Amino acid sequence: MSYTGKTIQLLYFPPYHSKYNPIERCWGILEQHWNGAKLVDAGTMMEWAKSMTWKGIKPVVNLCRKVYAKGVSLSKQAMREVEASLERNPHLPKWDILIRPS
Repeated sequence: MSYTGKTIQLLYFPPYHSKYNPIERCWGILEQHWNGAKLVDAGTMMEWAKSMTWKGIKPVVNLCRKVYAKGVSLSKQAMREVEASLERNPHLPKWDILIRPS
């Protein structure tokens, strides 16, 4: 499953724990920055996002127009194959997962 040939560790942040999640803190700063401005189109949103700073750094902002398919799921067999390469922490099985190369 791992194309890099390296073990990857995924550490998920529990929902609603924004103080531990840097991207959630960044979103909060962005919301304060645009301070109720009317975000009428993608261009306006992009300009607001490009003009903000977080910890003294301007973000790299790109617009993605890709449409992702909805309702995509794996068969039970395919999911078993994926799960075979995952090692879940027994104390935090939803939040701490190692992906080992095949």
